Amino acid sequence: MNPPADEQPAFLDVGAADRQRRIAVRARTGASPGLFWLGGFKSDMRGTKAEALDAFAAEKRRACVRFDYSGHGESGGDFAEGTIGRWHEESLAVFDAFCEGPQVVIGSSMGGWMALLLARALTRRKAAAPRATLAGLVLIAPAPDFTEDLMWKNFAQDVRNEIETKGVWYRPSEYGDPYPITRELIEEGRNHLLLGGAIDVGCPVRILQGAQDPDVPWQHAFALTHCLPSDDVVLTLVRDGDHRLSRPQDIARIMAAVSELADA
Repeated sequence: MNPPADEQPAFLDVGAADRQRRIAVRARTGASPGLFWLGGFKSDMRGTKAEALDAFAAEKRRACVRFDYSGHGESGGDFAEGTIGRWHEESLAVFDAFCEGPQVVIGSSMGGWMALLLARALTRRKAAAPRATLAGLVLIAPAPDFTEDLMWKNFAQDVRNEIETKGVWYRPSEYGDPYPITRELIEEGRNHLLLGGAIDVGCPVRILQGAQDPDVPWQHAFALTHCLPSDDVVLTLVRDGDHRLSRPQDIARIMAAVSELADA
């Protein structure tokens, strides 16, 4: 039976003993291909799109796995200690532990970067019979390389100076309290940049991007398409869409893209 939404999540310990994080996971059993959700920076698995995906999975009786990165939502850890590499490690660990068979991976904003890193990691593996494989990627306002291209390169010099000298700058947010942007987040992120060359994901890709997105400009998504060598890449530009793409009509577009890949 599928657990109710308010039931306590399962937990997975990720990382070496001295850097271990307790990651909260909600896994719904069901048919294959399963759905694997990767959320955005400062978001969690109880957000609008993640909940809509889980409801969609329940309706279609599909397996669905979602989780919170360390320092997010119900997972342990300090957000200020988070890095792209750390969150990628958690994404891969949850995928390996909870997913089986073909999966459609849905990544939102930073989750789009996580999805691409996950796909690259899986294609580099040599396992003859992997437990879980990729059936497709659905990327929502994907933000690969955002720590460099959308943060560091756009920060004013005084902000850069503060990050370099103090190790952290607290960025104002319209959604709540200011949040930390650390020097480690910026510097470690440079180990995972993707947009400088071809990204071999080995599966079809669907990208949904709002033309009115103030956080991830549509040109960023367009540049990503040129890095994906697969012929089966479709970019849908939502003319009046913002960054969140959480309106009912946006959710419908997302689920249509998921259905296309899951039912192929």
